[in-house]
Amino acid sequence: MRSGVQAQVPVLNVGDADAAGRFYALFGYTGQPGEDGRSRLRCGDLTLLLVVQAAPAPATLHLHVDDDAATAERLVAAGHRVENAPGGECRTVDPDGNTILFARSPGVPAPQVDPDGRPAPVRRAAQVAARRDGAPGHCQIGGPRGEPCAEPAEVKLADSWGDTVWGCLTHADEALVNARGAFLATEDSTGIAAYLAARQARPETAAVPG
Repeated sequence: MRSGVQAQVPVLNVGDADAAGRFYALFGYTGQPGEDGRSRLRCGDLTLLLVVQAAPAPATLHLHVDDDAATAERLVAAGHRVENAPGGECRTVDPDGNTILFARSPGVPAPQVDPDGRPAPVRRAAQVAARRDGAPGHCQIGGPRGEPCAEPAEVKLADSWGDTVWGCLTHADEALVNARGAFLATEDSTGIAAYLAARQARPETAAVPG
């Protein structure tokens, strides 16, 4: 029998077990909150323990996934921002501020891509943008030496400073890889405006300041 550690279970402190459970379900975890304030989520043979705390301290969790592009697509579709991290990993944040790094498992062949070779989140962002008006006629990013690009603008990018730019698929790909902190602004119904609207207090439940 092998001595030493037989298994390990990562523990994350969260403020809302239900919200955390919905987030980690996007990675394939399943489970229900327990009466002790703990949720033991399972994904195959793996266990993730969520502990409800009044003021959770953010942590970092690194996950190996079978398909990083499909995982990123699910996260973006659910309204979560996904960024490129150094080393080819993807970075996102769970509802409690925990940083989640994920990448394709070592030794797992890369999933097949569409004929255009575009990552799934970029393809989806372009599809969403195509259903909406307001995009400029041409790419606003341009070439590496400032030369203009005549290709149609299909993807909107943004960063945490609030800057945005529209680009063609080729130059948007380059910006996502090279501009640290840049992410896809899909402009779908899961944005900040919809999130804040859902949090508006209803007249019958609004608290009256004392």
